[in-house]
Amino acid sequence: MAATQAPEIQQAEYKNTLPLWLAVAITVLVSLPFTLWLGEYNFASWVSFIVWAEYFALGAKPAGLKLILPNFAYSAILTGLTLAAIPLLGFLPSLVVPGDLAVAVALFVGVAFMVYSMNWWKGFQDGSLPFFNGISMVLAVYFTGAYPPIVTGGAAPLWAAVWAILMGLFGAALGVFNVWILFPRKVN
Repeated sequence: MAATQAPEIQQAEYKNTLPLWLAVAITVLVSLPFTLWLGEYNFASWVSFIVWAEYFALGAKPAGLKLILPNFAYSAILTGLTLAAIPLLGFLPSLVVPGDLAVAVALFVGVAFMVYSMNWWKGFQDGSLPFFNGISMVLAVYFTGAYPPIVTGGAAPLWAAVWAILMGLFGAALGVFNVWILFPRKVN
């Protein structure tokens, strides 16, 4: 029996109306008021820009958000919980500066658990870029104090995680906006 060939399916081709370099520059301008004019509530735009880059790295299609948002949020929340657990380890001796061993142990256990949990859902593996960025962005936001001082004390790490997630959502919106203003049109 002879094998039959499937007919070729032609994919529609698209061309951007606006060049990418101009669309990116416009998107950066759109983000500036949120970064410069809100005082202590200024957005941590670098977090947003990283998630914007993830959007492009995962295909610059809304379907990529199905990997970005849950992965980034999951690891961000767990990182916030890990940081909030540091005071529970305050009984540990310090090596160089006060609390350094507590920070090291909490992060070792927390990150080990998070990476192990990637085995539980294929989406964590497929979305490893936003997963690991969720961890690093919360660490960066928390340790640099790049979040509004709404919540202080022991809940501050959790607030830093929420702030990082909000900045990630803004970054996802920037990615979608950036693609939208390219005004892609069908050429075929």
